[in-house]
Amino acid sequence: MNRLFRGIAAIVAGTALFSGTLAAGPAIAAPAREGLQKALDDAVAAGAPGAYAAVLDENGGWHGQSGVGDVTTGGAPDPRGRFRAGSITKSVVATAVLQLAGEGKVGLDDRVQDRLPGLLPYTEPITVRQLLQHTSGIPATDRWNSLPEIDTTRWQHQSPDETIRKGTEGKPLAFPPGQGMVYSNTNYAVLGKLVEKLTGDGLNSVLQQRVLDKAGMRDSSLPYRYPYVHHAAARGYERLYGPDAPLTDVTDYEMSRFWGSGNLISTADDLNRFYGALFTGRLFPAAQLAEMRKTVPSGVPGVDSGLGVMRLRLPQGCAAPEAWGFNGSVPGYNTWSMRTSDGARQITVGVTTNLTSETARSAVLRAMFAEFCG
Repeated sequence: MNRLFRGIAAIVAGTALFSGTLAAGPAIAAPAREGLQKALDDAVAAGAPGAYAAVLDENGGWHGQSGVGDVTTGGAPDPRGRFRAGSITKSVVATAVLQLAGEGKVGLDDRVQDRLPGLLPYTEPITVRQLLQHTSGIPATDRWNSLPEIDTTRWQHQSPDETIRKGTEGKPLAFPPGQGMVYSNTNYAVLGKLVEKLTGDGLNSVLQQRVLDKAGMRDSSLPYRYPYVHHAAARGYERLYGPDAPLTDVTDYEMSRFWGSGNLISTADDLNRFYGALFTGRLFPAAQLAEMRKTVPSGVPGVDSGLGVMRLRLPQGCAAPEAWGFNGSVPGYNTWSMRTSDGARQITVGVTTNLTSETARSAVLRAMFAEFCG
């Protein structure tokens, strides 16, 4: 398992929310936000410089924050500001692919080798669906060899073709396609190339027009090479040179290596708008939404992998039986954006350290469960 699913596994193993110890009973009413605010405060106490959240429910919206948005100025985080949303990009890319499938331009069970001849070094047939669901067998690849490299290489450009080559060259499939599940960013670099070939336009432009604009995500973009986050919710930090070293500000970053897999800049409100539009069928027909929601086990109890989305099965006593959405994880930012299956409640929550603080990653996930399960 990669970092994302290892992190979920740690929470699943360590929290009573998945242990069966909650009392049985009806779904809880929309709570006061004291619990969620405490969870944000706990995330800061766990080592994140800042934390923020935006909630939508039947009573309207709520925004909260804790800590600082900039360690040099001490200003508070802006829960309506922008941040790097990481792998939530995958939900956006998957939406565009499913739109194209609904238009008859590609089949989910089409072979990638037929659509993009010569791109992959494998003879085993890999389908579009398998890329979307991480069942292709393409192995997971670490993007850095060491923590300091996150800092020293952040201005280096990496083309999509180079990303795919580094993710596949000399690396056999982890399993025959369709016979396992391993989360790999390379899958979505390949899907980005597919979207460009099918549309004849650049991926960033396609996603902006087909998904972000259509969902009303007015403060979101896919910058590809542009390294800055304007009007940031908070700046992102990591301890890259040891646990006792000063924080390194990694907000400014040339994120081309995450072109199709993690390049989205967004806001908590925009991500709530996106998943609201997605799961109410406003971005593609019901048939494509049904395909997106077909899941396979992730290997973590309570977590299943759909086509660019994740399902969390919630214990009895929570606000709903399950929640759908995704997690984003890049240097300086860890984000969860999830919506209950009945659509009554949605939260986007983030912290401003990620790769070097497992406790902060755990805390942001606990904040999400504080909203769904009290």
